[in-house]
Amino acid sequence: MTTARLPAALAPWAATLAALSPELAVALGPLLRRLDTLVGEREPLTDGLGDPEGLGGLARTGRPDALLPAEWLLADAYPDEFLRRLVDGELLYFAPEFRTPAARGRVVALVDTGPRQAGAGRLVQLAALLVLHRRAAARGTELVVGVLGDPAGVWLTGDLAELLPAWLEARRHADPTPEDVRNALEGLDADDRVWLLTSPQPAGRHPARARVLTGEPSRWSAAGATHVTVHLDGTGTELPLPAPEIAVRALRGAEFRRAPGPAVAELPADVRGGALPAFTTDARTLLARGPRATTLLAVNLPGGGYGSSATPVRARRHRLPGPVVAAGRVGRRLIALYADGNRLTPYVSGRPISGRGGEPGGFTAELSAFGLDRDLPADLLTRPVLPLLRDGDDLLLPLAGRWWRITPEGAVTHDGETAGGAEGQLPFDRFREPRLFAGPLPPEAAGARHLVDSGATVGWSQDGRSWQLRTGTDRPVRLSFRENADVIGLVHHGGTPSLITCTRAGRLVRAVRADGVRTLSRFSGGPTPPAVHPSLPLIAAETRPGRIVIGDAHTGRIHHQIGSDD
Repeated sequence: MTTARLPAALAPWAATLAALSPELAVALGPLLRRLDTLVGEREPLTDGLGDPEGLGGLARTGRPDALLPAEWLLADAYPDEFLRRLVDGELLYFAPEFRTPAARGRVVALVDTGPRQAGAGRLVQLAALLVLHRRAAARGTELVVGVLGDPAGVWLTGDLAELLPAWLEARRHADPTPEDVRNALEGLDADDRVWLLTSPQPAGRHPARARVLTGEPSRWSAAGATHVTVHLDGTGTELPLPAPEIAVRALRGAEFRRAPGPAVAELPADVRGGALPAFTTDARTLLARGPRATTLLAVNLPGGGYGSSATPVRARRHRLPGPVVAAGRVGRRLIALYADGNRLTPYVSGRPISGRGGEPGGFTAELSAFGLDRDLPADLLTRPVLPLLRDGDDLLLPLAGRWWRITPEGAVTHDGETAGGAEGQLPFDRFREPRLFAGPLPPEAAGARHLVDSGATVGWSQDGRSWQLRTGTDRPVRLSFRENADVIGLVHHGGTPSLITCTRAGRLVRAVRADGVRTLSRFSGGPTPPAVHPSLPLIAAETRPGRIVIGDAHTGRIHHQIGSDD
């Protein structure tokens, strides 16, 4: 929604109100602004992040006093363009640095969707969710919504265009009980900010941890309720409601803007039901092996801004004579190794690869040269394809816990152990390979139990939860999380590094940054951990058999979808 269709008083809310029709946004304006003032009087918009320590670069979000001087000049000379950039998140701010980032939890809204909250109560909830979502974004965290009566751990998340329709459909035939509230509170983290949106009658029986916001009609006209009394922590205020006509349409979902669906590329029939995505090189190419181990799916992802709308992609299927072991895009070539009896044989899509002297062909190697029997390891083909890299004239392959160098003549030599160890107890993980790090390891990282690297950034940890990240010679950035999760990737956004984590139970994927944690709900819940690009903020996940989604590891927005939900 552009600011041209909003009153000046609602211009700062344009990004939040983009999920609503302009008519509903304007109608909700008085209720929204007064409710935001009521909430702001009791809770600060942002938390401190520890002791400040100068500036650390540029960012797309920040406080008004951190705007670059050039942006203020733009506001003075071209105010309409300034507002457009503000709404679209294109303004630049100075990013502060802090010595000790403060722990920051989510903003949690527990909503009562029983009969007592029908009508005016739900309109108050709608305005409250908009206020809380905006405040969560300003704090660098996220809003999650729990419906009282749902099983513990079931949350509504995502952008407002997804969250609001799901909240509206969550109607219950009975009012929640105090036990429902206690069950919802038990599953929350200590740092979460909890809001309970309910009716006045049972509000006094709820635990003190949550801030309780209630609403009930206070004034009526012939057409319906015109005002509502809102109580927050015992203080009551009368607020206006939208006109009955627009209110009824809002409660039916007719005034919500649906998020556009991502572009869909058809998944070939023989790779539906078990594709395991992988980014094996720095190229913008996603590779997947289907249930038929002889099929390799390659998707070349277009470039461009990550904030742009979804773009169609073309999935190309390669049928190989044998099971696919490893693959990678090198320049314009797609090179793969497949098992052909007791040998590994190359497959090349594009100009044939050549070795010494410029002669094409070669690179066929005996499986026995890799310390393997005639058969490949049983679990190798149940994992994503291994990376295949080019090093001079040779190919590099991590297999069975070791790196191997394959010459054009087919000679195989041992080239060092992988991070999983020579015994091959752990699956290969590109992000944990010190040899793929672009620079020398810091002394502190060399002896760490856990290591992750991406491009010129390396991170290390002793316990797997408290991490230090260093880019080049910069001072380390400290990140931590409490969940029982594994670090599956390291990405950058505007120079700021983020750890991508995946919980071992439930496959909940999060981006952990110094300024907060974002749950990537659209990439969560799949049968296997997602694939993270080694140098770009891209993430791909098989959310269900036959469906792969690809998007931005920083914002969680889906850019492409392969397959369908059917």
